[in-house]
Amino acid sequence: MVTRFLTDVPVDIDRDTARLRAAEELSGQAYQNAKPSWLSEAFSWVLEKLLGFLDAVDTAVPGGIFAVVLLVVVLIVLVVVIRLRSGPLATSAKGGRAVFAGQRKASGEHRRAAGEAASRGDFDDAVREMFRAVVRSLEERALLDEKSGRTADEAADEAGRMLPDVAVPLRAGARLFDDVHYGGIPATEAGYRSLSELDERCRRTRPVALVAG
Repeated sequence: MVTRFLTDVPVDIDRDTARLRAAEELSGQAYQNAKPSWLSEAFSWVLEKLLGFLDAVDTAVPGGIFAVVLLVVVLIVLVVVIRLRSGPLATSAKGGRAVFAGQRKASGEHRRAAGEAASRGDFDDAVREMFRAVVRSLEERALLDEKSGRTADEAADEAGRMLPDVAVPLRAGARLFDDVHYGGIPATEAGYRSLSELDERCRRTRPVALVAG
């Protein structure tokens, strides 16, 4: 019986047969269970490439990987700054700093509101309303068009070209408005008085376009 079994086992296996037997063996469930998953293999490949890249950078770049990380951080900061100054973020930021948040009132109404706020010691509101009175008066005189979303700086720059004699105090008034209304800096009576004087000067000053004509 033993002799017959041994004679049934092939002694000489050709190459194709050996390859087929090996493939059949490796396709067994035990080998498949022990085989790493594709995700594990992919992670190992990425890790290997990353480590190789870091080694190459550490050798080739002065300062090594720290210098590369610092450069990436600087580039990210530059991109953010550029986006804030010129991209959609800048447009959004400007829209959030408009002089008039809602429906415009007459300049006289803004002046009265400013005076009432000042009389009760609310100089924050007094500064806001007085600067709005200045801008609204310029719109009523057609020195500024009624453009929605205009910021204090834009109003000061545009009006300053028409009224160059008050261009500097207009810019100072715009900064005061932004500091109080958007920057949270407490207003003072002196600040309110300076805007009242600005309002009077703007109302008395003739635009250069009309003088030249």
